[in-house]
Amino acid sequence: MKVSRSQIAMLVALASLASFGSVLGDTPASVDYTKVTPVDLEKDTPKGQLHNPYKDTQTDIVAQGETLFRSYSCSGCHGGSGGGGMCPPVTNDTWVYGGDDDTLFRLVTLGSDALQKEGYTRIGHENVVGPMPPMGPIIKNADDLWKIITFIRAHYDGDPSYKYGAPKSQ
Repeated sequence: MKVSRSQIAMLVALASLASFGSVLGDTPASVDYTKVTPVDLEKDTPKGQLHNPYKDTQTDIVAQGETLFRSYSCSGCHGGSGGGGMCPPVTNDTWVYGGDDDTLFRLVTLGSDALQKEGYTRIGHENVVGPMPPMGPIIKNADDLWKIITFIRAHYDGDPSYKYGAPKSQ
């Protein structure tokens, strides 16, 4: 099969456009979260663009998230169901840095000290024993972390208007 110069130019242009999104840090909608680490996803995605692919009404995902919450020892600090222990609860309406998916993913991945270095500031107050450690290097893949966040959302027991962070009107 013979390919013309114009066809080659078109293919090169299309390939350039496809890679341009990667250069900008755009996360393709078809990312396989089981094949990317939380650290890499956080690093390669612009601030505000991380969105949980799961809903807290998906009981199978919530159950998997609960198992992961315990297996990654989140429960050791935050309590068995996320209601608090030596560290603050993760199921109430006090989101110390914000409760949106992007912020929670980055907080767990980077830990609170590195999150602050990224420009985030504390907006809520809890009695905190110490900083949140960076769990991104420990959690196997981004899919596991999204399932953990889904489990947390499913057990949220605070003001409904704050479930995903402060309401837009604030």
